[in-house]
Amino acid sequence: MTSNNKDRLYTSLKKRILTLDLEPGRDLDEVKISLEYGLSRTPVREVFRRLAGEGYIDIINNRGASVSSMNHKTLRDFYLVAPLIYSTVGRLAVMNATGEQIKELKEAQKNFRLAVKSNDPDKMAFYNDCFHVITGVMADNKYIQPSLQRLLIDHARIAQTFYRPKDSKMQQYLDKAVAQHDQIIAAIENEDPEKAANVSLQHWELSRKRMEMFVIPDALPFEQELVSNGLSIIED
Repeated sequence: MTSNNKDRLYTSLKKRILTLDLEPGRDLDEVKISLEYGLSRTPVREVFRRLAGEGYIDIINNRGASVSSMNHKTLRDFYLVAPLIYSTVGRLAVMNATGEQIKELKEAQKNFRLAVKSNDPDKMAFYNDCFHVITGVMADNKYIQPSLQRLLIDHARIAQTFYRPKDSKMQQYLDKAVAQHDQIIAAIENEDPEKAANVSLQHWELSRKRMEMFVIPDALPFEQELVSNGLSIIED
């Protein structure tokens, strides 16, 4: 029973972190979590250590565990390395994927497609993460996989900000994301590493543009009025 509860705690905390139910930097109450999941503190600490090893949480001596933080440097590093890692993983996935892994990837894609169809932002972020975690396993590279894992945690958390807003371009974006996943699967099945790398870069670019649309808001009404009158709120 303890093993089942440990697995449930691991999956639950992972999902809550990825979907921002547990926000970056939040302290994790070991006693409260032990009671909630019917576990003693020893197995809870074991789960914490596992999640810390995967980059989901930070454990500091004498301070306990907290959800891994995000700050301006995190985001800057994220934008710098994401295209390199995603394209490399796409290429390596073609070279090393097994038939069973391709089946798992297709299952993750089916769940992502259903999440898009049902307009469920939490499931979209979660199953998109599952899809890319599997490609990382396919890549089978001990140097690149830990970097991808950490990258995907922040990608999933940032994704929560742009899966939720409703605008005229949202469905178009989601449909394109689904189509690109299909293209990545096809490239892997067709053993085409360059195609997989190129589509992975296009997929990243789609995400990057959507993130920028979210963090750079439209001008406020008074700013629009100033611009229309040939004025500027910034002096030369």
